[in-house]
Amino acid sequence: MKVAVIRETRDGEDRVAASPDSVKKLVGAGLDVCVQAGAGLGAAIPDSDFEAVGATVAADLSASLDGADVIFSVQGLEGVDASKAKNGAVLLAGLNPYVERDRVDAYASAGLTAIAMEFVPRITRAQSMDILSSQSNLAGYRAVIDAAAEFGRAFPMMMTAAGTVAPAKVMVMGAGVAGLQAIATAKRLGAIVSATDVRPAAKEQVESLGGKCVMVDDEETAAAETSGGYAKEMSDAYKQKQAELIAKTLAKQDIAITTALIPGRPAPKLITEDMVKSMAPGSVILDLAVEMGGNCELSKAGEIVEVHGVKIIGHRNMPSRLATDASQLYAKNLMNYLLPHVTEGTVALDFEDEVVAQSCITKGGHVVHPNLIKAKPNLIKAKEG
Repeated sequence: MKVAVIRETRDGEDRVAASPDSVKKLVGAGLDVCVQAGAGLGAAIPDSDFEAVGATVAADLSASLDGADVIFSVQGLEGVDASKAKNGAVLLAGLNPYVERDRVDAYASAGLTAIAMEFVPRITRAQSMDILSSQSNLAGYRAVIDAAAEFGRAFPMMMTAAGTVAPAKVMVMGAGVAGLQAIATAKRLGAIVSATDVRPAAKEQVESLGGKCVMVDDEETAAAETSGGYAKEMSDAYKQKQAELIAKTLAKQDIAITTALIPGRPAPKLITEDMVKSMAPGSVILDLAVEMGGNCELSKAGEIVEVHGVKIIGHRNMPSRLATDASQLYAKNLMNYLLPHVTEGTVALDFEDEVVAQSCITKGGHVVHPNLIKAKPNLIKAKEG
């Protein structure tokens, strides 16, 4: 059976859905792997590296998709391209179905079995398939690096003959995978780090990395986490308490990294314009949630803006800014998802498996995921610059 690895076409997307290591293992499992020419160039992987481990290289998208039973992609197929795929082919990608519902419908119309890798359940068995964790980890690291690059001061305390440089104060909002990596990175750079989250389990994790946890502690906090480990949408009363606490803390910070996301909902607004005004000139905010509406009401997707003397960074697609490492991890996630369903070179997804059942969004010409069947198109509108 043929696995096609396509070249991404979206602006700013340099990742690729396969690596030489993952291709070697797929070929070893009896699959024919075809990589579209130039697919890995943005991640510093030339076509020759794929050919060296047994892949063939196709000149264009049509040749790549021709006869492909499985399609590997980072961001999926554009609607017009979905019709070029083989009816019944399996598409594995980060499909962003809450935002790009039109494309989901196109996959169904094309008869594709579309697997949204971000819907893989957060269970122990599926950890090696979790693209949200692998990509968010790198995003959290890069967020601190990019914020430091825009910050006009040093991060660590420096004691010199000319005087002492005070350490930077960094606040991380959201202590999920991205937030925890941001905390660890900021600490390694010598900053004083605090963090906030609605989930009670986050306190121990933040403190284990050397950060100070700042959070509202009330009865609602105890039920702030879903069974899948995600943050829940909180009540208006809780949000008011949280806003007051953040406002008080943020005014003393030099840098804020916001990472808060709620699956299927717009990103919660955590930083208001008044909060931005309270920060010292030269401070920096980096909004990792900008593509899902943003945690800061002044951030703009794809732009760095300066408002009230504060730089607000809204880089899109943070994992792609570390395309080589991000591709290596992402490729392994897809490989780990597919290989348990490969027998003697044949792919047969087990739809009774909870991993497949929860991540499959289209099948047999229909949208099949319960979260999408009755959902309105494009539930979340990305913030535009």
